[in-house]
Amino acid sequence: MIAPKIMVVEDDEPLCVLLRYNLEAEGYQVEVISRGDEADLRLQESIPDLLVLDWMVPAVSGIELCRRLRMRPETERLPIIMLTARGEETDRVRGLSTGADDYLVKPFSTPEFIARVRALLRRAKPEVLSTVLKVGDIVLDRESHRVFRSKQEVRLGPTEFRLLEFMMQHPGRVFSRSQLLDNVWGETIYIDERTVDVHVGRLRKAVNQGRLPDVIRTIRGAGYAIRES
Repeated sequence: MIAPKIMVVEDDEPLCVLLRYNLEAEGYQVEVISRGDEADLRLQESIPDLLVLDWMVPAVSGIELCRRLRMRPETERLPIIMLTARGEETDRVRGLSTGADDYLVKPFSTPEFIARVRALLRRAKPEVLSTVLKVGDIVLDRESHRVFRSKQEVRLGPTEFRLLEFMMQHPGRVFSRSQLLDNVWGETIYIDERTVDVHVGRLRKAVNQGRLPDVIRTIRGAGYAIRES
């Protein structure tokens, strides 16, 4: 299973270490950024499954970043947990009305934080936790590592399986080659973007056998997407 990706935007280094350690112990992929402007740029390149956002990070505040994200179609539904030292009711109302899905006042307990993360992912993005994904007539079973289309099993290599799994978590959304490289191969792996075309071609050939319609869209100059139905 591709582990859910969580971005933490926080400038308190000891807290960053604590959050990263506990999130990774739960099996999540974690990226930590200390400045709001850097997080804003990064979120335009790669969108995580959940954002943990401190209210008072440098350069661009968490509340302003949250407002910007809710104005963009690609991040308007991004699950966001706001962290803050502000405990007044008016501040909580402001944070939630700006678009945060949940709100934690510092200091908070680690078990409560992890429980909030799990609950928000389960509610907002159940597909990242589900063991079985279904898009159209394609069914992907993460536990048995098997794929079926129109009830016929499809044989895939490990990379094609991860590629299909990732795209099925976001049906209809177009991903560039660089985004697919980051999310399927990993940011630390350095390979040519044309490799993505090769694996998409293999995946397309495997899932479109016979006279079945092509479920993978190629958007010239943009990337690839899996059709929603």
